[in-house]
Amino acid sequence: MATSRRPQRLPDLGPRGEGWVLGQFVLLALVLVACLPGLASLGPRSSAEWVAVVVGVAAMAAGGLVVLSGFRDLGRSLTPMPRPLDDAGLVEDGIYARIRHPIYAGLVLGALGSSALARSLPAVAATLLLAIYLDLKSRREEGWLADRYPGYDAYRSRTRRFLPGIY
Repeated sequence: MATSRRPQRLPDLGPRGEGWVLGQFVLLALVLVACLPGLASLGPRSSAEWVAVVVGVAAMAAGGLVVLSGFRDLGRSLTPMPRPLDDAGLVEDGIYARIRHPIYAGLVLGALGSSALARSLPAVAATLLLAIYLDLKSRREEGWLADRYPGYDAYRSRTRRFLPGIY
């Protein structure tokens, strides 16, 4: 097993990172609750609102596809916890050849789409909190991945975290 070069400053929040998952679900619920008032009146009244609806639906669909691709490509290595399963291998192909955390990226994209669909600034703010939280969660997860897989540092150096070629 390789040892990570930098000490982790982010907390484990449980033996497998259970607290990180709980926080993620709380923030997803916050996004949903913030969207509810806007979803009650989906009928757009202006061309700008029509654009928000179309962009929102497209972002939600794209986010869903990214999440499903991440699920499919992880296969038996899939776990909601940030600490990898004992018998899991490092997945570097499929969508993981383009980004390291497609499930998190897809969740943020879907939440942003929901916020646009609901035309809700509070939902956008909750989505921003979700994005920051998932960025921190991914950093904690990467500490565990680097400890487990000797090739993780090379994978990390050639693959972006959330957005291909950008971040």
